[in-house]
Amino acid sequence: MAAKNLAQTVAEKVGLGSDAKSKDLAQNTFDVHDAKNRSTTDYGAPVSDQDNWLVATSDNRHGPSILEDQIAREKINRFDHERIPERVVHARGAGAFGTFTLFESASDVTYAPILTDTSRKTPMFVRFSTVLGSRGSGDTVRDVRGFAIKFYTDEGNWDIVGNNIPVFFINDAMKFPDIIHAGKPEPNNEVPQAQTAHNNFWDFTSLHPETSHMYQWAMSDRTIPRSYRMMQGFGVNTFALINKDNKRHFVKFHWTPELGVNSLVWDEALKLAGQDPDFHRKDLGEAIDNGFYPKWRFGIQTIPEEKVDSLNFDFDILDATKLWPEEEIPIRYIGQIELNRNVDDYFPQTEQVAFNTSHVVPGIDFSDDPLLQGRNFSYLDTQISRLGVNFQQLPINRPVCPVMNFNRDGQLQQTINKGTVNYWPNRFEAIPPYPAAEGLQTYPEKIAGIKARLKNPKFKEYYNQAQLFRNSLAPHEKAHQLNAFGFELDHCDDPIVYERMTQRLADIDLDLAKEVAEMVGGPEPKQGRTNHGKKAPSLSQAYFAPKEPTIESRRIAILIGPGYDSADLNAMTAAVKSARALPYVIGTKRSPISPDGGGSPVTPVHHLEGFRSTMVDAILVPGGPYIDTLKQNGRAVHWIREAFAHCKAIGATGTGVDLVRLACSDLSDSTVKMAKSGAAEAVESYGVVTAGKVSPDSIGEVFKIAKEDKDFLNRFFLAVSKHRCYERELDGLSQALAY
Repeated sequence: MAAKNLAQTVAEKVGLGSDAKSKDLAQNTFDVHDAKNRSTTDYGAPVSDQDNWLVATSDNRHGPSILEDQIAREKINRFDHERIPERVVHARGAGAFGTFTLFESASDVTYAPILTDTSRKTPMFVRFSTVLGSRGSGDTVRDVRGFAIKFYTDEGNWDIVGNNIPVFFINDAMKFPDIIHAGKPEPNNEVPQAQTAHNNFWDFTSLHPETSHMYQWAMSDRTIPRSYRMMQGFGVNTFALINKDNKRHFVKFHWTPELGVNSLVWDEALKLAGQDPDFHRKDLGEAIDNGFYPKWRFGIQTIPEEKVDSLNFDFDILDATKLWPEEEIPIRYIGQIELNRNVDDYFPQTEQVAFNTSHVVPGIDFSDDPLLQGRNFSYLDTQISRLGVNFQQLPINRPVCPVMNFNRDGQLQQTINKGTVNYWPNRFEAIPPYPAAEGLQTYPEKIAGIKARLKNPKFKEYYNQAQLFRNSLAPHEKAHQLNAFGFELDHCDDPIVYERMTQRLADIDLDLAKEVAEMVGGPEPKQGRTNHGKKAPSLSQAYFAPKEPTIESRRIAILIGPGYDSADLNAMTAAVKSARALPYVIGTKRSPISPDGGGSPVTPVHHLEGFRSTMVDAILVPGGPYIDTLKQNGRAVHWIREAFAHCKAIGATGTGVDLVRLACSDLSDSTVKMAKSGAAEAVESYGVVTAGKVSPDSIGEVFKIAKEDKDFLNRFFLAVSKHRCYERELDGLSQALAY
């Protein structure tokens, strides 16, 4: 029986499909809101008092607590053991369930049904994370983001333990403890938390030229994403695909967000880490709750084994510090990832989910990537350390297909195995292996060589791709990267570290090295390796803008105060919703606020002090008499000023234009052009869209954002769809404002 037919047979028996994991988890899910529920002990005995420990007492004297109280002891004992060891890396995480849909069969390169059977919808779970910070650190720190996927296939679980960056700092797992130790808080004082801005990290990287490519990415906007939903995902390592003819292709996995690849600005990320340290977690949950299901196109880059040598790359394709150039190895997009359900309980799902790079299914195999080889050992070892040897029996990790073998016992064994044998072979032929053609297969690779701690010379090319990445950035991305290096090395107080690091940068971009050295107080670097000047458009985030302008799931703040124009507010709110964005009415207080001329008051979702401009994507300021009050409110003025400095779209109508003009008063009147009072024509300047007079009747639903449409709301939505107006930074406007 072919593997595919066997899988179909099993699926029919156990009811697999796109909701198979939901059905599987249902047997372990209990609704605390069910009115029929009553308190019990862990062993099921009914509990009538959850508030008082058993004591020796009398009418006038409270006596000692009695150790006999098994109910209280169980409650305290369970509380004392609620925590498990947190992950050494990727401790801070958020997760969601979803579905993988295959649009194009890849049967030419693999026989794995998940990548060949277009009739399937495969349930999956994704966990996003930072790398260095503890579980209690902030979401918006500068860090690589983990992007791990668990596919619950009919043939077993397939894990891609990826990141939002396609390369890594090192190419050999032997160095993994060192790079993580160097990045983590320094051992003498346990600081800093969740950042690499310290001596040890940059000491390590300056001494390891193989990190050159990765730290170019790490100091780019990629490490301060706007949202998990706006990150690319990469498998990082080189895997192998095996087809039905037993032919091997090397493969790299990619997934690209439909919303584009977008980031915060650094000042915004710093502030959010304190103002809303759960910003990314909330953003993911909010989008899914509102039906804005995040989607990524899933793609593969493949190289036939026999063509590897003919490519003449200056790097080894198994080197995890290198990417495969898309211009020569195009990404073939074959499917879609959609996240469509939030977790029900964080700990047993997001915290206890366990990923392992060695979890592959038939048709997918490993390469000799030295980092992957070490990860295959390390990930299994670390999950056993955190969760115990039976971690794969936990509901979130449990496959949806049957699991049957003679692995036995161990801490927290869940499976009850009936039978008189627990070994193979046995006299009953119980649990026989699959036929060779249907099981996991290892490609019969021919190996010849000596036993040594060596790599081939191509692993020692460190700078070409680092230069390529730097060259390919858009002007604003280059400016942000310069400032990132300046921030990080400014926090290094050992001159050896920042002087050596700035000289390292001279091997990538001499001008960058000189500017960083001047910022951090180092000597002027000497000419290093000459920059080759080549570029690759797909390395810039700007390359991934959506084909059609969209503001779906964007947070739009609408500022109001006593005396706001209710017609304008209602029209703007309806228009934002029609564009599938989220209107946030922000007021001077979170109590009912009355409009101008009477009428029903509105209760804002937040007030100006409790919520900040950092937490939204754009701001609308409708006109009305209340503007005079907001002009006297320093926080309201700061809201506009800060949003402007963070390059966010700002829209204002009527007297609302006066508030924006006041916030930008430090700039020349001719710099940011705004509509004159009473003028109906919309004016756009540096992402600020204003109209002196807008009739509520003219603010209608916007179902499609048109670049040629000049009305106020369309121009404002178009500005929002561009994510940010970085021309403000490049022209020095952001820096001219105090924010």
